[in-house]
Amino acid sequence: MTKQSSFSVSAETLEDLLHRYTRDVTAEARRGKFDPISGRDKELEQMCLILLQRLRKNVLLIGGAGVGKTALFIGLSQWIVQNKVPAPLRDARLIELEMSMIGAGSQSRADLEGRLMPIIKGVAERNVLRDKPPIIFCIDEIHQLMLSFKASSYSGIADLMKPYLTAGALYLIGATTREEYDDYVATDPAIDRRFQKIGLNVPDLETTLTILLNVKEKFEKHYGIAISKDVCAHAVKLTNRYIRNRNNPDKSILALDHACARYIIGGGTDALDSASIEAAVGAEAGVNAAAVK
Repeated sequence: MTKQSSFSVSAETLEDLLHRYTRDVTAEARRGKFDPISGRDKELEQMCLILLQRLRKNVLLIGGAGVGKTALFIGLSQWIVQNKVPAPLRDARLIELEMSMIGAGSQSRADLEGRLMPIIKGVAERNVLRDKPPIIFCIDEIHQLMLSFKASSYSGIADLMKPYLTAGALYLIGATTREEYDDYVATDPAIDRRFQKIGLNVPDLETTLTILLNVKEKFEKHYGIAISKDVCAHAVKLTNRYIRNRNNPDKSILALDHACARYIIGGGTDALDSASIEAAVGAEAGVNAAAVK
């Protein structure tokens, strides 16, 4: 009997389930779908270190909204595509488990589990063989899978993964905020101890500017305008000063996008100006643009 024929979930069934109910992040990275991820090399190296381990190869990214937790999913996929990961992770597939996709149209909890568990089992039994690059799962807002998160229809799903996490048969990257970690993940020690945590701080202004400079080419191509380093620096400075209830780099990237759209609507065709940045930040912060300097 071949290794392939000994699998309880056939290759055809697994690939069909992955295609229908998950998102192949590495495939999207190969197609150039994403903006370049920068400023998080240290965290990406930590992720690779954890994923290389034999047993507790599960990462939990903890940080505030907008600091770039899910951007690290993309960053890792880009490292895989660019062959920047260690040899055992080369050609790995990063698959996002989107519970809304898995649960869509299901009539009962049994239907949902009937879709999810063959995916989990099929991937786990292949990862154990180690004869092919691993399949790595990533889950945003992973706290929603905890038994204590009563507001979620996916509550308790994490318990179904527990045996595979214990055996080291899964590679799993989850993301959540500090508050939701404390309230829902840390209260389940059996799940919590199966993850190694990586805390994500809000990047400083210099790092945020570097991130903006790395993504501005995508905005220039989309809008057909030039965006200077000085304009990007102006956006970082003003969002830091006036938008206090959100985090970088997210707020600076969104402000830059907003400013480009305003510039185009106003008839601009050349290079993004500071006035458009000020108007965008004022609108985002609820402040008169004339006062934003």
